[in-house]
Amino acid sequence: MQKSPCTLLPLAVAAMLAFSTAAIAKDVSLSGDFAGEHGAANQPSGHVAATLDTTTHQLKYTIDYEGLSGPVTIAHFHGPAKPGVEAGVMKLIPGPYKTGMSHTVTIDAETQSAMLDGATYVNLHTKAHPKGEARAQMKVDESAGM
Repeated sequence: MQKSPCTLLPLAVAAMLAFSTAAIAKDVSLSGDFAGEHGAANQPSGHVAATLDTTTHQLKYTIDYEGLSGPVTIAHFHGPAKPGVEAGVMKLIPGPYKTGMSHTVTIDAETQSAMLDGATYVNLHTKAHPKGEARAQMKVDESAGM
């Protein structure tokens, strides 16, 4: 059975709409630099670099750090919070904890929104500083083509 152009056109439009979300997918680069917090006497430093796929909510990140008082015992993404403001845990960063760690995690819509708003931070916790020894406020990297 042959279809008329009038029948095929709506099917073609529906197919284009169904597959067009892939074209809308957007990778957003985020980054942040570590600084000491909660009275850390040492000078922790380091960097977080991340890429967020805003369609799949997949966050790929690499965390480098040095100068902590001891090993990282746990790490999290916290928010929503602007710089200098504390907030609750939004997403656990899975271990093992070592400088140069790289992972991919799935985040929820609330965490994604906070990240895109610059309202999340990575917190590295140590035995000496269980509330957090180093903090890196995440921001959208405007130089990455945003």
